[in-house]
Amino acid sequence: EVQVDELQRLLAGMEKEHRSLLLKMKEGEAELARLRSVEGDKLAEQDRSAQLEKEVATLREKIHHLDDMLKSQQRKVRQMIEQLQNSKTVIQAKDAVIQELKERVAYLEAENLEMHDRIEHLIEKQVSRGGHSSRARSKSEYVSRYAGSTLTGPKPLPLIRVVET
Repeated sequence: EVQVDELQRLLAGMEKEHRSLLLKMKEGEAELARLRSVEGDKLAEQDRSAQLEKEVATLREKIHHLDDMLKSQQRKVRQMIEQLQNSKTVIQAKDAVIQELKERVAYLEAENLEMHDRIEHLIEKQVSRGGHSSRARSKSEYVSRYAGSTLTGPKPLPLIRVVET
């Protein structure tokens, strides 16, 4: 009977230990599940972090590329502005030369007309010898008369008569 009591006590102790071990096992499994969950969350966070790092790297590369393109376009615009300014300067210089040439042409035309009038006057003097004389125009009258005119094309050359004296 003592042995049976001893065995029952041992059996009761074993059942008690069995229950405590089952409880410890369940706690361990719960802890393990929680750790796996935490590790899974960490892995998910690591994956998301890696994905975000890749996106950031891609965006940085795109920004760098766009910056390079923007600088290139700014350089091109600056060059075009410089070319336009240089062209304007050249055009202004050529316009000044053209205006000077127009003035010279007007002056020469006036001089030519004055000489033509003088020749006509001399011819009339020789022909009529004291008849009626035409008034000779001054150079300033011819210049003012032709300076404002525009060059529209070649004008007929005046008829020049050579008279032997």
